[in-house]
Amino acid sequence: MSHYKHLTIVEREKLDHFRAEGKSIASIAESLGRSKSTISRELRRNASEGEYIPCKAQAQYQKRREACRPAKRLADPALMAFVCDKLFNHQWSPEQIAGRLRQERGKCVVSCATIYRAIWCGMLDEAAREADPCEGKAKRKLRHRGKKRHRKGAEERRGKIRISNELENRPEDANARSRIGDWEADTVAGIQGGACIVTLNDRKSRYLIARVVPSKSAVPVAEAIIEALRGQPAYTITPDRGKEFALHSKVTEALGVPFYFPKPHQPWQRGTNENSNGLLREYYPKGSSFYAVTNEELQVVVDRLNDRPRKCLGWKTPREVYFNTVLHLT
Repeated sequence: MSHYKHLTIVEREKLDHFRAEGKSIASIAESLGRSKSTISRELRRNASEGEYIPCKAQAQYQKRREACRPAKRLADPALMAFVCDKLFNHQWSPEQIAGRLRQERGKCVVSCATIYRAIWCGMLDEAAREADPCEGKAKRKLRHRGKKRHRKGAEERRGKIRISNELENRPEDANARSRIGDWEADTVAGIQGGACIVTLNDRKSRYLIARVVPSKSAVPVAEAIIEALRGQPAYTITPDRGKEFALHSKVTEALGVPFYFPKPHQPWQRGTNENSNGLLREYYPKGSSFYAVTNEELQVVVDRLNDRPRKCLGWKTPREVYFNTVLHLT
């Protein structure tokens, strides 16, 4: 590690004073506690026509110092436009943006830390306002907006249902995420007593299927699952213990797919689906009404989520893994 320190303005003034007294470079270096090469290099770089002026020498040093710093990555207009587009228009996270660029280009184009620093220092605020005038700041476009995800001590108040299989009996292939066709299921609620969204995630690919249903009751939820998974590879379904899944036996009878239920108050047992529901909440915040939302409109949002690169997939997208294909997104 180098402990070299640059000359200060005080040292430069002393150097000029010693030169006026006619001292040699060796003598000046000894007086300043510097090496002879430092003094010689200083005079060679900053003297003009044999004249050395300390204030001008300091100004030249500061100019060179500024010029030697590396350029900021996001100073590139094309890269900045790409980052802003994915962040504000497609709701990619900084880590997803950085990871996908690395995956497609074979090198680190910009780090997620650089993008986060740009967000928190306000560099992207103007672009955020252009995307959504109501937001104001770029940090408001981040997924959790700095808020806690769950209220501490919250209790589950939903009713209990009769289950078919405990989660510990689920096949090992499903636990290991080694095949396509093991699904996690849940619902995303709208206004109280209104329409909701049924969500299904493949455990291996994280591929999302979603349907709007008129109410959060067992009959429309079961019908939506049957319609969504008909023709899809399906070996297991893992929902929570909400009453909307009370007719799971009807789904099993129609599709031949068994249900496996985790213990109460353990949402991490269905972490893929919980995460996808949180991503949907970016488009449909709590309290939203789903009465006017069509499945065609919902599919636009689902397609966006299925085309987001995921770190757990090596920065591939769920669609690429589910259909074993390759897309070009950058």
